[in-house]
Amino acid sequence: MEIDSTNIMTENLAINTYGLTKQFDRHIAVNDIHLEVKKGEVYGLIGPNGAGKTTLIRMLAAAEEPTTGEIYLNGDRLLRDNSNRHIKQNLGFLPDNFPLYDDLTVWDYLDYFARLYNLKNPYRRRRLHEVIELVQLTNKRLSIISTLSRGMKQRLSLARTIIHEPFLLLLDEPVSGLDPIARMQFREIIKILQKAGMTILISSHVLSDLAELCTSVGIMELGYLVESTSLKDLYQRLSQQQIILSTLGDIKVLKKELQNHPLVEELEELPLQGKLKVNFSGTQEEIAQLLGSLVNAGIPLTEFYATTEDLEAIFLKLGHKQAS
Repeated sequence: MEIDSTNIMTENLAINTYGLTKQFDRHIAVNDIHLEVKKGEVYGLIGPNGAGKTTLIRMLAAAEEPTTGEIYLNGDRLLRDNSNRHIKQNLGFLPDNFPLYDDLTVWDYLDYFARLYNLKNPYRRRRLHEVIELVQLTNKRLSIISTLSRGMKQRLSLARTIIHEPFLLLLDEPVSGLDPIARMQFREIIKILQKAGMTILISSHVLSDLAELCTSVGIMELGYLVESTSLKDLYQRLSQQQIILSTLGDIKVLKKELQNHPLVEELEELPLQGKLKVNFSGTQEEIAQLLGSLVNAGIPLTEFYATTEDLEAIFLKLGHKQAS
């Protein structure tokens, strides 16, 4: 019996697109994208304004029709007609600016959407309690929405998006404009949803949040998907190893010692007096050897630690590479 290898390769995918393209008049917003997102992943979509992220997400949510190309969600082809309503009923889409009904209470707002998804009691009531607790709005369930803070409103929007337990959650800039505490609360909710097995695609300009949440990332530029890989692989291939050093002595002496080392590739003096950052291409053992050589040279070090470039630095580096 011959086994269909294509089915084996795609059965683990929550999202699979082929040649996905969207053109508005003469402008191509999304250009020939082949995207694969595994089930259970948190996939981060990053790129500058105008890169095509929102258009891509809207096509995945069936809110925008592709010019050409195909979309498969959990193995089923997504069409904009009524032939596969079950797929759309199992999507959760939180756009960048989804309006709330300010004169409703938190409970009534969620109950309204639960009824739209045809959730029946007693499950509907149980589900309302679950999502309100998840988004930490239990003590606000009878509050009028207009009285909520921006962070609470965004968590309420997320609750509305997951009320029907979708298999795929599409989030477009969900933490835009939120303060650090509200962003942290939102991150913790996303982590809980991932642990529950939900597949999540999230776009954001807050790359530190994505680095903490995501298992894989896609980088978009001018409508193209220029990178799509696991976060671990991205760091291994593109993250430069760096060493931060501080000295109480003459920084010129430290500079000279470092510039003579064959594995020091670049050196930058930081604003704080006596502090340097160097790009280093050696192993952990060679980092230890560098530290030993500096100590043996009599340089009074007060700080010495190795780190790697973060997601923001990698993104900026890729952007410069594309521009050149």
